[in-house]
Amino acid sequence: MTDPTTPSAHQRNRARYAAILFALAVGGFAIGTSEFAMMGLMPSLVQDLGVSEPQVGHLISAYALGVVVGAPLLAILGARLPRRSLLLALMGFYALANLATAFAPDYATMLAARFIAGLPHGAYFGVAMLVAASIGGPGRRGAAISRVMLGLSVAILVGNPLATWLGQTLSWRYTFALVAAVAALTVALVARSLAEDPDEPRQTPLREMRAFNTSQVWLTLLIGAVGFAGMFCAFSYLAPTLTEVTGAADGWIPVAMGVFGLGSIIGNLVGGWLVDRLQFRAAPVILLWSTAVLLMYPLAAHSLWTMLPAVVAVGTMGALASVMQTRLMDVAGEAQTLAAASNHAAFNAANALGPWLGGLAISAGLGWTSTGYVGAATAVGGLLVYAWARWDERRLPLPAGG
Repeated sequence: MTDPTTPSAHQRNRARYAAILFALAVGGFAIGTSEFAMMGLMPSLVQDLGVSEPQVGHLISAYALGVVVGAPLLAILGARLPRRSLLLALMGFYALANLATAFAPDYATMLAARFIAGLPHGAYFGVAMLVAASIGGPGRRGAAISRVMLGLSVAILVGNPLATWLGQTLSWRYTFALVAAVAALTVALVARSLAEDPDEPRQTPLREMRAFNTSQVWLTLLIGAVGFAGMFCAFSYLAPTLTEVTGAADGWIPVAMGVFGLGSIIGNLVGGWLVDRLQFRAAPVILLWSTAVLLMYPLAAHSLWTMLPAVVAVGTMGALASVMQTRLMDVAGEAQTLAAASNHAAFNAANALGPWLGGLAISAGLGWTSTGYVGAATAVGGLLVYAWARWDERRLPLPAGG
């Protein structure tokens, strides 16, 4: 007779599945806290480093540029490695880079440290998404991917307000020391929960690069790079917008970071649900929503009680991430690792583009709320690229037919 207290094979598999997704999500929490912390820490960094808000925006862009460079480069270099080994190496590197950020003595060193910290970001998420999709099974890829991305969303909800509070009460340096500790914890959790898979597909760097070079892969990445820039454009300058336009005290900045995180969690869960039902057709739905939200953002910024719901709505724009990740898995062929990593390079190209465009508008004297209008324009740009991708997809079979 079977002992009813003994876990069944199905229960053990579910527990293993949950443990792997949790470990990967903890890594996402570390990355999300580090990536988005700059927005809430902007006033502290301005005061401590003696720089301007747009210069802190350059720190955000330096990290994003590191992701853009590191995602494809490290994915190609790590193509032959088992996914488990690659995840451990990437997150170990991330821990060290954030520790270097915590001890950066000046602005120039900080700029270099942020670039270096960005290098493993995209490759980690890319490999983590492939692991999640492989254990999620058909029909549940979107849900599995969104659970890993949930770590990023929880970082925005919990990690970033905590980072802002640490910056206001102690020092911004404690934030990056905390990130380094969480990254080290991720290494331990992944090592414990994820076993080597002898049947895991392996690719050579040359084969990955050949398979990657298709119009559908590049257009999908372009949708993310352009369409997602609007969220970063508004969010990057959220702290000064709150204090200068809304008239809120500094104490409301962590609250705003938290409600942005709430919106990000909502968007992440909805994005996973949409992609499992609509696949690529979910992209224009999210981009149209993003356009509407960003057009309303400048109008909402003049009152705290309209601004906070607007910030939640801006956070929901993160739903686009799961859609783009799943689309790349469908069109990348044998370039799965490179394409999955490059998705985060595309989003961090958006993270560089958004603050840069917003900074141009602010420096031109258009005001802090101009970031909403600039962001709406980039969301419309993403819709135009989506239309281009659909046209290209319909066109592709024609040459074969003569």
